[in-house]
Amino acid sequence: MYEYSHMGGFGFGMILFWLLIVVAIVWIVSSLLNKKQSGTSDLGEETPLEVLKRRYARGEIDDDEYQRRKVRLEEN
Repeated sequence: MYEYSHMGGFGFGMILFWLLIVVAIVWIVSSLLNKKQSGTSDLGEETPLEVLKRRYARGEIDDDEYQRRKVRLEEN
């Protein structure tokens, strides 16, 4: 009887251990995929050109404004 209760506790600990490992792996992969899909730079901040492209895509600025600002950004 002693061995059974001892093994039961050990089994639960191992299940908990592997569950934590799986959760950590899923979290890491999910974080990496979200970072890659967000289109941000390595520092987590958008570049000025990315902001400009996003504003143009949303229709916040027109073609002429987009081209003018893009040329100015490329000069710097």
